[in-house]
Amino acid sequence: MREFAPKDTMANRKGEPETPNHVLLMTILNPAYPITVDVIHTICQPYGNVLRIVIFKKNGVQAMVEFDSLDTATRSREGLQGADIYSGCCTLRIEYAKPTKLNVYKNDAESWDFTNPNVGAAKQNENNGGGGGGSSRPPLLQEPRFGGGMNGQMGGPRNSALFTGPMADRFALNNGVVNGGLRGGGLGGGAGPGAGGPPFLGGAGGPGGGTLSAMGQPAPGIPQQGAVLMVYGLNKDRMNADRIFNLLCLYGNVVRIKFLKTKEGCAMVQMGDALAVERAVANLNNTTFFNCKMQLGYSKQAFLADVQQPYELPDGTPSFKDYMGNKNNRFINPEMASKNRIQPPSKILHFFNTPPGLQEEQLNQVFLDADITPPKSIKLFPSKTERSSSGLLEFTNISEALEGLVTSNHAPIPNPSSKFPFIMKLCFSSSRHIPNKMAPVAE
Repeated sequence: MREFAPKDTMANRKGEPETPNHVLLMTILNPAYPITVDVIHTICQPYGNVLRIVIFKKNGVQAMVEFDSLDTATRSREGLQGADIYSGCCTLRIEYAKPTKLNVYKNDAESWDFTNPNVGAAKQNENNGGGGGGSSRPPLLQEPRFGGGMNGQMGGPRNSALFTGPMADRFALNNGVVNGGLRGGGLGGGAGPGAGGPPFLGGAGGPGGGTLSAMGQPAPGIPQQGAVLMVYGLNKDRMNADRIFNLLCLYGNVVRIKFLKTKEGCAMVQMGDALAVERAVANLNNTTFFNCKMQLGYSKQAFLADVQQPYELPDGTPSFKDYMGNKNNRFINPEMASKNRIQPPSKILHFFNTPPGLQEEQLNQVFLDADITPPKSIKLFPSKTERSSSGLLEFTNISEALEGLVTSNHAPIPNPSSKFPFIMKLCFSSSRHIPNKMAPVAE
């Protein structure tokens, strides 16, 4: 069998030849989506019996996979080297590992011993008996996480994606929500087409995985690790569900938002997956706007149930809103998700999807109408097409930029050539200052 030796393996960097081993080290390059045990197991199982998997994140995202034989490991390495798990991202770089056996102390989303389903939980999976060949339990994903079957892709072009495009209809039309893993993936236990959907399509997170029913309830008997975010310290008179959505949609899909009547200025947000929660906490915790410090934390709840009769917030809007299928979510599919640059708050906002020929006075008026201090300077980018415009907005400080974003992200701007307005989109810019030749805002 042909040996495929990566040019940049650790062994090669040291000038040493690789030693064949039945344990592989997989490095996932550009891990745009969560990598969990079920994902790794799904792509490896077609090549033979997988004994143990351990995922770790010391140097990026890596996984060690122990196979039952050297032939199986070599076959898997040959077939998967250089492939994308999802289209355009999560590229696999595979080398032989040094350990000859993996130690697994707990079966969860980041490690699993398929020879002992009760590791770390004496009563967990007690009904999964061993079999002859193959894994000691059924495949973790009845359907690939991004829809469709493998369709022979394992033997296809070297760089073809192992999982195909997402099932958009499931996100837009079906009320079911998919549980993801500890980092947003999960053990998809659903059966039938669309049962195991991708994490960015509204997954609630959880090492147990499985599907939620149409009422948003978890599948029975499955441990849950939710993707629900706690939000504290909001200005109760200025914040509502849509304004929370306007901010959190920069870090992942927003599924549901619920304000707590017993705790003023406190809300719960179900994100699309646990990774989105991590992004939000890492970038937004302890930010100050509307003279309040917002604090974010993790909830123990796996999901937010529907609220049939929400109460009214001070501004008259409902205390609960469902954003499943909302077209302003920005991580609906891999192509859309790849366009989002995760940035911490800054005093400069990037605006786009605005009418061609937009004037500074129109932009200022958007913020004035929302009772927000307008930006101190505006930079309009030269338009590449006549279909829309974009540019940068610089505020005096980060707090004012946050206020501008939560109130005016997705604000409608009249379209002179159509009865349908443009929906302006805002996000934090990586720029630390507006380039020269900026257009100062008139006093």
